[in-house]
Amino acid sequence: MHTAEGSKLAPGAVLPPRMIAWEITRSCNLACIHCRASALHGPYEGELSTEEAKALLDNIKSFSSPIIILTGGEPLARPDFHDIAKYGADIGLRMVLGTNATLMTPEIAAGVKEVGIPRMSVSIDFPVPEKHDEFRGLPGAFEAAVKGIKTAQEAGIEVQINSTITKLNVAYLDGLLEFAKGVGAVAFHPFLLVPTGRGKELEEQELPPEEYERTLNWVYDKQKEEKGIFFKPTDAPHYFRIMRQRAKAEGEKASKMMSGHPHASRGLETMTRGCLGGIGFCFISHVGQVQPCGYFEKAAGNIKEQTFKEVWENSPLFADLRDYDKLKGKCGACEFKRVCGGCRARAYEVTGDYLAEEPYCVYEPKRAKVPMCQSTNVDGIAEV
Repeated sequence: MHTAEGSKLAPGAVLPPRMIAWEITRSCNLACIHCRASALHGPYEGELSTEEAKALLDNIKSFSSPIIILTGGEPLARPDFHDIAKYGADIGLRMVLGTNATLMTPEIAAGVKEVGIPRMSVSIDFPVPEKHDEFRGLPGAFEAAVKGIKTAQEAGIEVQINSTITKLNVAYLDGLLEFAKGVGAVAFHPFLLVPTGRGKELEEQELPPEEYERTLNWVYDKQKEEKGIFFKPTDAPHYFRIMRQRAKAEGEKASKMMSGHPHASRGLETMTRGCLGGIGFCFISHVGQVQPCGYFEKAAGNIKEQTFKEVWENSPLFADLRDYDKLKGKCGACEFKRVCGGCRARAYEVTGDYLAEEPYCVYEPKRAKVPMCQSTNVDGIAEV
Protein backbone atom coordinates (compact mmCIF):
# COMPACT_ATOMS: atom_id res chain seq x y z
CA MET A 1 0.00 0.00 0.00
CA HIS A 2 1.36 3.38 -0.96
CA THR A 3 1.04 6.14 1.61
CA ALA A 4 2.89 9.09 0.12
CA GLU A 5 1.23 12.10 -1.45
CA GLY A 6 2.63 11.18 -4.83
CA SER A 7 1.08 7.70 -4.91
CA LYS A 8 -2.53 6.61 -5.07
CA LEU A 9 -3.76 5.60 -1.62
CA ALA A 10 -5.27 2.21 -0.98
CA PRO A 11 -9.08 2.32 -0.80
CA GLY A 12 -10.17 3.86 2.50
CA ALA A 13 -6.66 4.97 3.47
CA VAL A 14 -6.39 8.64 4.38
CA LEU A 15 -3.18 10.37 5.42
CA PRO A 16 -3.42 13.09 8.08
CA PRO A 17 -2.87 16.67 6.90
CA ARG A 18 0.71 17.94 6.82
CA MET A 19 -0.13 21.64 6.55
CA ILE A 20 -3.27 23.71 7.14
CA ALA A 21 -3.74 27.35 6.18
CA TRP A 22 -6.29 28.85 8.57
CA GLU A 23 -7.83 32.22 7.81
CA ILE A 24 -8.43 33.29 11.41
CA THR A 25 -9.92 36.59 10.23
CA ARG A 26 -10.81 38.21 6.95
CA SER A 27 -10.24 41.68 8.36
CA CYS A 28 -7.23 43.47 6.90
CA ASN A 29 -5.62 46.90 6.87
CA LEU A 30 -4.69 46.58 3.17
CA ALA A 31 -6.77 46.19 0.00
CA CYS A 32 -4.50 44.20 -2.29
CA ILE A 33 -5.61 43.92 -5.91
CA HIS A 34 -5.08 40.16 -6.08
CA CYS A 35 -6.39 39.19 -2.64
CA ARG A 36 -7.88 35.69 -2.52
CA ALA A 37 -10.05 36.74 0.44
CA SER A 38 -11.34 40.00 -1.04
CA ALA A 39 -10.52 41.19 2.48
CA LEU A 40 -11.49 44.59 3.80
CA HIS A 41 -11.75 46.12 7.22
CA GLY A 42 -13.82 43.88 9.51
CA PRO A 43 -14.81 42.39 11.81
CA TYR A 44 -16.74 39.88 9.73
CA GLU A 45 -19.92 38.18 10.82
CA GLY A 46 -19.60 34.51 11.61
CA GLU A 47 -15.88 34.37 12.39
CA LEU A 48 -14.96 31.62 14.82
CA SER A 49 -14.94 32.64 18.47
CA THR A 50 -11.86 32.10 20.62
CA GLU A 51 -13.40 28.96 22.10
CA GLU A 52 -14.39 27.63 18.68
CA ALA A 53 -10.85 28.30 17.48
CA LYS A 54 -9.35 26.36 20.39
CA ALA A 55 -11.79 23.49 19.86
CA LEU A 56 -10.72 23.33 16.22
CA LEU A 57 -7.05 23.12 17.22
CA ASP A 58 -7.87 20.37 19.73
CA ASN A 59 -9.65 18.37 17.05
CA ILE A 60 -6.79 18.79 14.57
CA LYS A 61 -4.29 17.66 17.20
CA SER A 62 -6.44 14.63 18.08
CA PHE A 63 -5.36 12.83 14.91
CA SER A 64 -2.56 14.81 13.28
CA SER A 65 0.31 17.20 13.85
CA PRO A 66 0.40 19.55 10.87
CA ILE A 67 1.98 22.96 10.47
CA ILE A 68 -0.74 25.57 11.04
CA ILE A 69 -0.38 28.74 8.97
CA LEU A 70 -2.27 31.53 10.71
CA THR A 71 -3.35 33.78 7.88
CA GLY A 72 -6.07 36.22 6.84
CA GLY A 73 -6.89 38.97 5.91
CA GLU A 74 -4.30 40.16 8.37
CA PRO A 75 -4.13 37.73 11.32
CA LEU A 76 -2.52 40.33 13.58
CA ALA A 77 -5.73 42.37 13.22
CA ARG A 78 -7.59 39.77 15.28
CA PRO A 79 -7.60 40.79 18.99
CA ASP A 80 -7.19 37.23 20.30
CA PHE A 81 -4.42 36.30 17.85
CA HIS A 82 -1.90 35.62 20.62
CA ASP A 83 -4.37 33.48 22.60
CA ILE A 84 -5.04 31.29 19.56
CA ALA A 85 -1.36 31.01 18.56
CA LYS A 86 -0.24 30.21 22.09
CA TYR A 87 -2.93 27.59 22.54
CA GLY A 88 -1.92 25.82 19.36
CA ALA A 89 1.76 25.85 20.30
CA ASP A 90 0.98 24.66 23.85
CA ILE A 91 -0.82 21.55 22.59
CA GLY A 92 2.09 20.71 20.32
CA LEU A 93 1.13 22.12 16.93
CA ARG A 94 3.68 23.96 14.80
CA MET A 95 2.30 27.46 14.34
CA VAL A 96 3.55 29.92 11.73
CA LEU A 97 2.29 33.33 10.61
CA GLY A 98 1.33 34.77 7.24
CA THR A 99 1.28 38.58 7.49
CA ASN A 100 1.76 41.77 5.50
CA ALA A 101 4.10 42.87 8.37
CA THR A 102 2.81 46.45 8.37
CA LEU A 103 1.35 46.09 11.88
CA MET A 104 4.53 44.58 13.35
CA THR A 105 5.96 46.47 16.33
CA PRO A 106 8.66 45.41 18.81
CA GLU A 107 5.91 44.56 21.32
CA ILE A 108 3.91 42.49 18.81
CA ALA A 109 7.07 40.76 17.56
CA ALA A 110 8.06 39.83 21.10
CA GLY A 111 4.59 38.43 21.65
CA VAL A 112 4.70 36.42 18.42
CA LYS A 113 8.03 34.93 19.42
CA GLU A 114 6.85 34.27 22.97
CA VAL A 115 3.87 32.18 21.84
CA GLY A 116 6.18 29.89 19.89
CA ILE A 117 5.94 31.08 16.29
CA PRO A 118 9.36 30.52 14.66
CA ARG A 119 8.64 31.98 11.22
CA MET A 120 6.45 34.43 9.39
CA SER A 121 5.86 34.91 5.69
CA VAL A 122 5.57 38.41 4.27
CA SER A 123 4.10 39.30 0.89
CA ILE A 124 6.26 41.56 -1.27
CA ASP A 125 5.25 41.79 -4.92
CA PHE A 126 7.59 44.46 -6.25
CA PRO A 127 11.12 45.39 -5.15
CA VAL A 128 10.14 48.98 -6.02
CA PRO A 129 8.30 50.73 -3.15
CA GLU A 130 5.89 52.76 -5.29
CA LYS A 131 4.78 49.76 -7.34
CA HIS A 132 4.37 47.56 -4.27
CA ASP A 133 2.28 50.24 -2.56
CA GLU A 134 0.03 50.54 -5.60
CA PHE A 135 -0.42 46.76 -5.77
CA ARG A 136 -1.17 46.57 -2.04
CA GLY A 137 -3.54 49.52 -2.03
CA LEU A 138 -1.79 51.53 0.71
CA PRO A 139 0.86 54.27 0.42
CA GLY A 140 3.84 53.39 2.60
CA ALA A 141 3.04 49.65 2.65
CA PHE A 142 6.50 48.70 1.33
CA GLU A 143 8.36 50.77 3.89
CA ALA A 144 6.14 49.49 6.70
CA ALA A 145 6.64 45.88 5.59
CA VAL A 146 10.44 46.22 5.50
CA LYS A 147 10.37 47.78 8.94
CA GLY A 148 8.14 44.96 10.17
CA ILE A 149 10.50 42.34 8.72
CA LYS A 150 13.49 43.83 10.52
CA THR A 151 11.51 44.12 13.76
CA ALA A 152 10.49 40.46 13.59
CA GLN A 153 14.02 39.31 12.83
CA GLU A 154 15.35 41.29 15.79
CA ALA A 155 12.92 39.30 17.94
CA GLY A 156 14.35 36.05 16.56
CA ILE A 157 11.61 35.24 14.04
CA GLU A 158 12.62 33.83 10.64
CA VAL A 159 11.14 35.51 7.57
CA GLN A 160 10.20 34.13 4.18
CA ILE A 161 9.17 36.34 1.27
CA ASN A 162 6.07 35.47 -0.77
CA SER A 163 5.49 37.13 -4.15
CA THR A 164 2.42 36.76 -6.35
CA ILE A 165 3.77 36.61 -9.90
CA THR A 166 1.75 38.14 -12.75
CA LYS A 167 2.48 39.90 -16.03
CA LEU A 168 2.87 43.05 -13.94
CA ASN A 169 5.92 41.89 -12.03
CA VAL A 170 7.42 38.86 -13.80
CA ALA A 171 10.18 41.13 -15.12
CA TYR A 172 11.08 41.91 -11.50
CA LEU A 173 11.81 38.31 -10.48
CA ASP A 174 15.55 38.88 -10.16
CA GLY A 175 14.90 42.04 -8.18
CA LEU A 176 12.48 40.24 -5.85
CA LEU A 177 15.05 37.52 -5.25
CA GLU A 178 17.71 40.11 -4.48
CA PHE A 179 15.29 41.86 -2.14
CA ALA A 180 14.60 38.59 -0.29
CA LYS A 181 18.31 37.90 0.06
CA GLY A 182 18.99 41.50 1.06
CA VAL A 183 16.56 41.41 3.98
CA GLY A 184 17.94 38.08 5.18
CA ALA A 185 14.95 35.92 4.28
CA VAL A 186 15.42 32.17 4.65
CA ALA A 187 13.04 31.35 1.81
CA PHE A 188 11.49 32.86 -1.32
CA HIS A 189 8.09 31.55 -2.38
CA PRO A 190 6.86 32.75 -5.79
CA PHE A 191 3.08 32.31 -6.01
CA LEU A 192 1.62 31.94 -9.50
CA LEU A 193 -1.63 33.92 -9.55
CA VAL A 194 -4.90 31.98 -9.33
CA PRO A 195 -7.64 34.38 -10.48
CA THR A 196 -10.27 33.92 -7.75
CA GLY A 197 -11.63 36.35 -5.17
CA ARG A 198 -10.40 39.88 -5.79
CA GLY A 199 -7.67 38.28 -7.91
CA LYS A 200 -10.24 37.94 -10.72
CA GLU A 201 -9.61 41.63 -11.33
CA LEU A 202 -6.12 40.57 -12.41
CA GLU A 203 -7.26 37.72 -14.63
CA GLU A 204 -5.91 39.47 -17.72
CA GLN A 205 -2.55 39.80 -15.93
CA GLU A 206 -2.18 36.06 -15.35
CA LEU A 207 0.92 34.71 -17.04
CA PRO A 208 0.24 32.89 -20.31
CA PRO A 209 1.21 29.20 -20.24
CA GLU A 210 4.53 29.75 -22.07
CA GLU A 211 5.60 32.49 -19.63
CA TYR A 212 4.45 30.32 -16.72
CA GLU A 213 6.80 27.60 -17.99
CA ARG A 214 9.71 30.06 -18.39
CA THR A 215 9.15 31.37 -14.87
CA LEU A 216 9.28 27.91 -13.33
CA ASN A 217 12.45 27.11 -15.25
CA TRP A 218 13.91 30.34 -13.83
CA VAL A 219 13.04 29.05 -10.35
CA TYR A 220 14.77 25.74 -11.07
CA ASP A 221 17.94 27.48 -12.25
CA LYS A 222 18.02 29.86 -9.29
CA GLN A 223 17.33 27.10 -6.79
CA LYS A 224 20.45 25.33 -8.04
CA GLU A 225 22.53 28.52 -7.98
CA GLU A 226 21.43 29.97 -4.65
CA LYS A 227 22.43 27.89 -1.64
CA GLY A 228 21.58 30.40 1.08
CA ILE A 229 17.87 30.76 0.38
CA PHE A 230 15.22 28.16 -0.34
CA PHE A 231 12.75 28.39 -3.25
CA LYS A 232 9.26 26.92 -3.09
CA PRO A 233 6.97 27.73 -6.03
CA THR A 234 3.36 27.80 -4.83
CA ASP A 235 0.16 27.38 -6.83
CA ALA A 236 2.54 25.97 -9.44
CA PRO A 237 2.21 22.17 -9.59
CA HIS A 238 3.91 22.16 -13.02
CA TYR A 239 7.18 22.80 -11.19
CA PHE A 240 7.30 19.20 -10.03
CA ARG A 241 7.23 18.04 -13.65
CA ILE A 242 9.82 20.62 -14.70
CA MET A 243 12.07 19.72 -11.79
CA ARG A 244 12.05 16.06 -12.80
CA GLN A 245 12.50 16.79 -16.50
CA ARG A 246 15.43 19.11 -15.86
CA ALA A 247 17.06 16.88 -13.27
CA LYS A 248 16.79 13.82 -15.52
CA ALA A 249 18.32 15.74 -18.42
CA GLU A 250 21.20 16.70 -16.13
CA GLY A 251 21.69 13.14 -14.88
CA GLU A 252 20.36 13.82 -11.39
CA LYS A 253 17.40 12.79 -9.27
CA ALA A 254 14.87 15.46 -8.38
CA SER A 255 14.96 14.48 -4.70
CA LYS A 256 18.53 15.80 -4.52
CA MET A 257 17.15 19.31 -5.07
CA MET A 258 15.94 19.10 -1.48
CA SER A 259 18.31 16.85 0.42
CA GLY A 260 21.15 19.32 0.87
CA HIS A 261 19.16 22.32 2.05
CA PRO A 262 19.80 23.32 5.69
CA HIS A 263 16.08 23.83 6.45
CA ALA A 264 14.79 20.77 4.61
CA SER A 265 14.08 18.77 7.77
CA ARG A 266 11.84 21.40 9.34
CA GLY A 267 8.77 20.65 7.30
CA LEU A 268 8.36 24.24 6.15
CA GLU A 269 10.36 23.50 3.01
CA THR A 270 9.03 20.02 2.36
CA MET A 271 8.36 19.54 -1.34
CA THR A 272 6.54 16.33 -2.15
CA ARG A 273 4.00 16.93 -4.89
CA GLY A 274 2.39 19.68 -6.94
CA CYS A 275 -1.27 20.07 -6.00
CA LEU A 276 -1.74 18.94 -2.40
CA GLY A 277 -5.26 20.31 -1.99
CA GLY A 278 -7.28 17.79 0.01
CA ILE A 279 -4.30 15.41 -0.01
CA GLY A 280 -1.74 16.80 2.45
CA PHE A 281 -3.00 20.38 2.68
CA CYS A 282 -6.26 22.26 3.12
CA PHE A 283 -7.62 25.70 3.91
CA ILE A 284 -10.05 26.70 6.65
CA SER A 285 -11.92 29.96 6.11
CA HIS A 286 -12.78 32.61 8.68
CA VAL A 287 -16.27 31.09 9.05
CA GLY A 288 -15.06 27.48 9.31
CA GLN A 289 -15.47 26.36 5.70
CA VAL A 290 -12.93 23.68 4.77
CA GLN A 291 -11.59 23.90 1.20
CA PRO A 292 -8.81 22.12 -0.73
CA CYS A 293 -6.95 25.47 -0.78
CA GLY A 294 -7.74 29.14 -0.39
CA TYR A 295 -8.19 29.60 -4.13
CA PHE A 296 -10.44 26.56 -4.58
CA GLU A 297 -13.77 28.03 -3.61
CA LYS A 298 -15.74 24.84 -3.11
CA ALA A 299 -16.56 23.53 0.37
CA ALA A 300 -15.55 20.08 1.54
CA GLY A 301 -17.46 20.76 4.76
CA ASN A 302 -17.74 23.21 7.64
CA ILE A 303 -16.36 22.73 11.13
CA LYS A 304 -19.46 24.37 12.60
CA GLU A 305 -21.42 21.37 11.32
CA GLN A 306 -18.82 18.59 11.55
CA THR A 307 -15.48 18.13 13.23
CA PHE A 308 -12.43 18.89 11.10
CA LYS A 309 -11.43 15.22 11.37
CA GLU A 310 -14.79 14.15 9.91
CA VAL A 311 -14.43 16.58 7.02
CA TRP A 312 -10.85 15.59 6.31
CA GLU A 313 -11.53 11.86 6.34
CA ASN A 314 -15.01 11.67 4.81
CA SER A 315 -15.41 14.53 2.32
CA PRO A 316 -16.41 13.26 -1.16
CA LEU A 317 -14.55 16.24 -2.65
CA PHE A 318 -11.31 15.28 -0.91
CA ALA A 319 -11.84 11.64 -1.90
CA ASP A 320 -12.01 12.71 -5.55
CA LEU A 321 -8.83 14.76 -5.28
CA ARG A 322 -6.97 11.86 -3.69
CA ASP A 323 -7.74 9.55 -6.60
CA TYR A 324 -5.44 10.67 -9.43
CA ASP A 325 -7.07 8.19 -11.79
CA LYS A 326 -10.14 10.46 -11.83
CA LEU A 327 -8.24 13.29 -13.51
CA LYS A 328 -9.52 14.09 -16.99
CA GLY A 329 -8.09 15.29 -20.28
CA LYS A 330 -4.36 15.44 -20.67
CA CYS A 331 -3.88 15.56 -16.87
CA GLY A 332 -5.47 12.12 -16.67
CA ALA A 333 -3.19 10.81 -19.42
CA CYS A 334 -0.03 12.49 -18.12
CA GLU A 335 2.87 10.42 -16.84
CA PHE A 336 3.53 13.17 -14.26
CA LYS A 337 0.03 13.21 -12.77
CA ARG A 338 1.13 11.66 -9.49
CA VAL A 339 3.78 14.30 -8.91
CA CYS A 340 2.00 17.28 -10.46
CA GLY A 341 -1.74 16.79 -10.69
CA GLY A 342 -2.36 20.20 -12.24
CA CYS A 343 -3.93 23.10 -10.36
CA ARG A 344 -7.40 21.91 -9.39
CA ALA A 345 -8.41 25.47 -8.44
CA ARG A 346 -7.60 26.76 -11.94
CA ALA A 347 -9.42 23.85 -13.54
CA TYR A 348 -12.49 24.52 -11.40
CA GLU A 349 -12.42 28.28 -12.02
CA VAL A 350 -12.06 27.94 -15.79
CA THR A 351 -14.24 24.90 -16.51
CA GLY A 352 -16.45 24.34 -13.46
CA ASP A 353 -14.98 20.83 -13.19
CA TYR A 354 -12.22 20.40 -10.61
CA LEU A 355 -11.08 17.15 -12.24
CA ALA A 356 -10.64 18.74 -15.68
CA GLU A 357 -7.20 19.20 -17.21
CA GLU A 358 -5.03 22.08 -16.02
CA PRO A 359 -5.76 25.01 -18.34
CA TYR A 360 -2.32 26.66 -18.02
CA CYS A 361 -0.04 23.76 -18.90
CA VAL A 362 1.83 23.52 -22.22
CA TYR A 363 3.11 19.98 -21.67
CA GLU A 364 1.75 17.24 -23.91
CA PRO A 365 1.89 13.88 -22.11
CA LYS A 366 3.53 10.87 -23.67
CA ARG A 367 0.56 8.75 -22.62
CA ALA A 368 2.91 5.98 -21.56
CA LYS A 369 2.49 3.90 -18.43
CA VAL A 370 5.20 4.33 -15.82
CA PRO A 371 6.88 0.96 -15.11
CA MET A 372 6.10 -0.55 -11.73
CA CYS A 373 9.82 -1.11 -11.09
CA GLN A 374 10.65 2.61 -11.17
CA SER A 375 12.71 4.05 -8.34
CA THR A 376 11.14 6.24 -5.68
CA ASN A 377 12.48 9.11 -3.63
CA VAL A 378 12.37 9.53 0.12
CA ASP A 379 8.74 10.70 0.01
CA GLY A 380 7.61 7.66 -1.94
CA ILE A 381 7.09 9.74 -5.08
CA ALA A 382 8.02 8.22 -8.39
CA GLU A 383 11.24 9.52 -9.90
CA VAL A 384 10.07 10.03 -13.48
